Amino acid sequence: MPVALLALAISAFGIGTTEFVMMGLLPNVAADLGTTVPTAGHLVSAYALGVVVGAPLLTALGSRLPRKRMLLLLMALFTVGNLASALAPGYGWLLAGRVLAGLPHGAFFGVGAVVAARLVRPDRQARAVATMFLGLTVANILGVPAATLLGQHLGWRATFLVVAVIGLGALAALARLVPELPVDERQGLGRELRALGRPQVLLGLLTAVFGFAGVFAVYSYLASMTTEVMGFGESTVTVVLALFGLGMTAGALAAGPLTDRAPRPTLYGSLAALALTLVAFRYTVHVPWLALVTVVVLGAVGFMTTTPLQMLVMEKAKDAPTLASASNHSAFNLANAGGAWAGGAAIAAGGGWTSPALVGAGLAAVGLAIAALAGLLDRREVRTDTAKGASHVVARSPLAGPAAGTGPTAGTGPEAGTGREAGVRTPVSPASGS
Repeated sequence: MPVALLALAISAFGIGTTEFVMMGLLPNVAADLGTTVPTAGHLVSAYALGVVVGAPLLTALGSRLPRKRMLLLLMALFTVGNLASALAPGYGWLLAGRVLAGLPHGAFFGVGAVVAARLVRPDRQARAVATMFLGLTVANILGVPAATLLGQHLGWRATFLVVAVIGLGALAALARLVPELPVDERQGLGRELRALGRPQVLLGLLTAVFGFAGVFAVYSYLASMTTEVMGFGESTVTVVLALFGLGMTAGALAAGPLTDRAPRPTLYGSLAALALTLVAFRYTVHVPWLALVTVVVLGAVGFMTTTPLQMLVMEKAKDAPTLASASNHSAFNLANAGGAWAGGAAIAAGGGWTSPALVGAGLAAVGLAIAALAGLLDRREVRTDTAKGASHVVARSPLAGPAAGTGPTAGTGPEAGTGREAGVRTPVSPASGS
């Protein structure tokens, strides 16, 4: 794999750390700023709001910028947002800092996924994208627990200062390791918006919203389940979250090669496994060792959905994949918020701490149904294209000469056989299981 992917993974590590660390620091922040924990919880929502708004907005504003420059600007904004959070004099300023830090999140991963795919051969593009996301999963194993402990001992401001330093390191790595990539002269906002409006792209985004919401219906309340249902002490919460992160990493490692071979079957299988695992968790959570095993599996099958979703959305957007790719991360953050709300509603309705597992299973099943609908549309498009091709062959006169593209000059252009259009490599081959 190209060394440039390391720079993208380092950036993802910093982003993943700041996204999830606030959940563990809420009591510290609330006590320091003189507010309540529920009010401090809005700081988690503020970051998600920044992601949802920033992904399409910043991607649109930077649609004509070279992608390396775009990555550098987004990481600089991320670093400034975390520095502002560390220096915030009060709750309102910290809220603004969290929104600012979240703004570049989706756009960075959207652009980064396109860059990662262009750095490798077409048959290894999903692995390249999964390598970038590996930084996000490692953040849940190492970054979030370490940053939480740092914040508990040295104050929450120290956590955001360290994340800002990670951002500076990521900036240096991006500047040094990521190559300059040619800009498509036709690249622009109108082209990206048209790609975003394609039915298959919209179905992919809906799949992310519902399917991934199943994960966060449980993950948002995993700490409470650990102490209230599994019977562990508060000190074990960090270990359980780290086990979930280990599962996420295993899922990311498996998703890359599986998606390269067959993206749609990988998506179907991971969503089905997610629904079944969530149903099982409703019962295994009462047996401590089985609960821990299920947490690892839940992290694995949940995160296995992200790479095929990312690649399929990019492929369906075809030669204008950046905005669609970034919007996919808005969809994931809507899933985070929606899953947490649905799980909380089940608990508030008297379903108990295990009720979010069944809610999550239902959400994953809805995501699977939407993915299956998109797959049916895929097959219909393939049949239509095949029929058109057959009609063209039948209609040709045997005296008309060689078909276009079969003569001695065919395939000699600079883009012939490269699997890309105007310098943008097609992320997934339609024949590879999509």
